Amino acid sequence: MKALILVLAPLALMAAPPPASDDTFMVRGATIHTMAGADIQNGSVLVRNGKIIGVGTNLAVPKDVKVIDGRGMQVYPGMIDAATVIGLEEVHAVRETMDITEIGKFNPQLVALTAVNPSSEQIPVTRSNGITSVVSMPEGELIAGQVSLIHLSGWTTDEMGVKPRAGLHIKIPTISQGRGGFTPDNVDAPAGGNSAYATAKRNAEAEMAELNAFFESARRYKQARDNKAPDFVRDLKLEAMIPVLDGKEPILVTAVREREIREALAFADKQKVKIILLDAAEAYKVTKEIKEHNVPVILGHILALPQHEDDPYDRAATTPADLQKAGILFSLATLDGTGDTLNSRNLPYEAAQAVAFGLPHDDAMKAITKNAAMIWGVDSMMGTIEEGKMADLLITDGDPLEAATQVKLMFINGKPVDLDNKQKRLYEKYLARP
Repeated sequence: MKALILVLAPLALMAAPPPASDDTFMVRGATIHTMAGADIQNGSVLVRNGKIIGVGTNLAVPKDVKVIDGRGMQVYPGMIDAATVIGLEEVHAVRETMDITEIGKFNPQLVALTAVNPSSEQIPVTRSNGITSVVSMPEGELIAGQVSLIHLSGWTTDEMGVKPRAGLHIKIPTISQGRGGFTPDNVDAPAGGNSAYATAKRNAEAEMAELNAFFESARRYKQARDNKAPDFVRDLKLEAMIPVLDGKEPILVTAVREREIREALAFADKQKVKIILLDAAEAYKVTKEIKEHNVPVILGHILALPQHEDDPYDRAATTPADLQKAGILFSLATLDGTGDTLNSRNLPYEAAQAVAFGLPHDDAMKAITKNAAMIWGVDSMMGTIEEGKMADLLITDGDPLEAATQVKLMFINGKPVDLDNKQKRLYEKYLARP
């Protein structure tokens, strides 16, 4: 009898299904908000090896797949902060923890991903509120460097990187004469009326000429390289410009005010490059031109003061609805001009503010999921819950735009993510204080 048991035992082990891996599972019985069509009530999402392979109702459960009971829960695609400095900055007031800016006006060869800190405390704090991916970008003078689309999970930068060279960040030169907390009203005044303004205008024009000259140098470099010129010498800065000149990589252009936005559009026409407008607070003044150029927009801080003293108090909050009505592809970011990475966790509340001031709820959710993926050219990989895409998923007990909603489970590329973070630990520590 013992011998029989010993013989049968290996057969039983061979017949049993293999244990499910961490990135293979099914969420069943939840409301699925795909962001690609109608919501699916009592639906299921089937994930295998980190990829979504089934979405719908009454999906069969493979034998080797673990099942997560989603009854009463909501499933959303992971949110994407379309422009931030997460991973490049830890404590804004401590210079040694910041790696967002390099010396010099032109640094197109620098890639944000290489400077990202995977152990940053800001990362778990941010993802605990539903953000699974961010576009981390360097700051600088005219050409800051390459922005990187990253997952907020991974031991190394290689594991985190989704699109290491997602775009080139440049800044349109500004005419700045700051006064208090608002943009001065004379930024477009005639040059002769104010000597300080005239000086600022000349400086901005000189920097714009430098920017155009650098692009022309890159174009000549590309031509020499393509023609295999005998005196060709490789230059890393100019080499990094080639994907931009070929139209394979967009330019993220920081342009806040109307004048800067118009200059950015003119610059794109002149240099024949693809651009994305960033932090375009006054985009509502130029919706016709932006739409004609088919340029997407990433808006900055929505929970913000207006740009001008005489603007309506809700000017920043109503701009998303203005862009949506104009048919402009837009997304939201948590930029506030200070580079504070803690703002990134508030991404869903920025979207909620836009809803309160006229943006339809579904469009607000798409702005921080589907639209962000489309703008950065990764909509075939993420941004919606569809077959073939990465399983970047949130399971919540309610609407993620509501502050009371809790993220119960999160998956990045199909793998479960620990939602513990420093702020939660501090909360629990002081809650238990005797």
